[in-house]
Amino acid sequence: MDSDSKDMINVLPDALLCHILSFLTTKEAASTSLLSRRWRYLLAFVPNLEFDDSVYLHRDKRVKNTLHEKGFVGFVLLVNNKRKKLSTSFPDFVDRILALQGNSPLDKFSLKMVDGHDPVDPDSVVPWIHKVLVRGVSDLHLVVDMNEWTSDPLPSRIFLSETLVKLTIKIRDGPFIDVKHVHLPKLKTLYLQSVMFDENDIGFRKLLSGCPVLEELVLDGMGSCVWTSFTVSVATLKRVTFCCQKMSSFGYMHDDENPNNVSFDTPNLVYLEYAQVIANNYPKVNFDLLVEAKIDIWMTVDQIREVRLRKNEVNCMVGNATDFIVGLRNVRVLYLSPGTLEVLTYCCKQIPIFENLSHLTIKSDPNVGWKPLTKLLKNSPKLETLVFQGLLHRDNKEDVAISSSSVKVLKIFLSGDKLKKQIEKVKHFLKTMPRLEQLVFYYDVKVLSQLHMLSRLASPKCKIHLIPSRESV
Repeated sequence: MDSDSKDMINVLPDALLCHILSFLTTKEAASTSLLSRRWRYLLAFVPNLEFDDSVYLHRDKRVKNTLHEKGFVGFVLLVNNKRKKLSTSFPDFVDRILALQGNSPLDKFSLKMVDGHDPVDPDSVVPWIHKVLVRGVSDLHLVVDMNEWTSDPLPSRIFLSETLVKLTIKIRDGPFIDVKHVHLPKLKTLYLQSVMFDENDIGFRKLLSGCPVLEELVLDGMGSCVWTSFTVSVATLKRVTFCCQKMSSFGYMHDDENPNNVSFDTPNLVYLEYAQVIANNYPKVNFDLLVEAKIDIWMTVDQIREVRLRKNEVNCMVGNATDFIVGLRNVRVLYLSPGTLEVLTYCCKQIPIFENLSHLTIKSDPNVGWKPLTKLLKNSPKLETLVFQGLLHRDNKEDVAISSSSVKVLKIFLSGDKLKKQIEKVKHFLKTMPRLEQLVFYYDVKVLSQLHMLSRLASPKCKIHLIPSRESV
């Protein structure tokens, strides 16, 4: 390499070099201070800081450390033309980097801490958060998986930021969010995992009321069983993910409880992922522009028991999720869980006409029947792609009447259990789907030989594709 090529990077302006460093972890960016005098002070102006204790402290996970190659242990920075050695303590490293940068503008601050790494006192993290908020950070990312973090409230200053555009909080067992005052005028993306709101649903509504331009909301690992109601009312929202923990799935002694009211006033929503026990009422469901929805709603244990007690009744209803299901009528892409199929059977008085539905995915369960599918497919006149994640379901003798549907593409995930029943179901589909153009199997190796013979049953215009099940749709 000639001298001109070697100097190509050095001729770049400081602002561009800092931008390049912002794509590295902060540890890697700090290591560049040894490259030359030109690089000594660049770290002080890097707009993105990413701190991950697993990268810093574990030899089997850390990235290559150029400082070790030069005979230094730990981290080294140049301050006032003097080389200063930093200890390998993760909190110490964060403190020193923040001190070095002073009050320079900051775009992103990412902090990840996990149990078993260098112990970090929660009290030392709060000042870090305050420092970056004062500097006008726009993207704050906190991931903490540590026993020391119990249910102490997060700093209220987080929710009083004029500059935050994206806020991510993932903390084990959930901190309390005290939202007496919320002012996030620029926040567009909010991601909360396992958090708990002061005053539960009231606190949640207060939080959303302070986010006037929010476009994406993700609430993961929420404990909705303690909420009496749940309301999302933000006109600017385009994407919502709300996933609650299913109490019975975690071995808890108590069951889920039906919230009294669940409402969505989201006229511009295009994507919804929703997992929650069904509510008693759905006063408002505004999904007029919804394009894609992944729905996993389920009945409580008490409701399931009631179904079993009334199994001989015709059209037995133990709840009412009709308004919610009707609100999905404009969707184009729809995913339904086994629990949702049960809700359609026992908690939905009518299945609406899905005028725009073109892609439907059904996840099957051996303990859940397919009874609502006949009406659902009949009420989907534009359906072209149908996906079955498994074919085993309760009442296997009942074939789903889809012969008059408009389905052109059928995708099926086959399991190795009760293969004969699954093959019979596929044969039925081939006989009763005259418009089928593609049949795609995601298969286990041991069923491959039996799938080849199915090609003789398909119409000449139907192409059959065999794909190993480890590959996704």
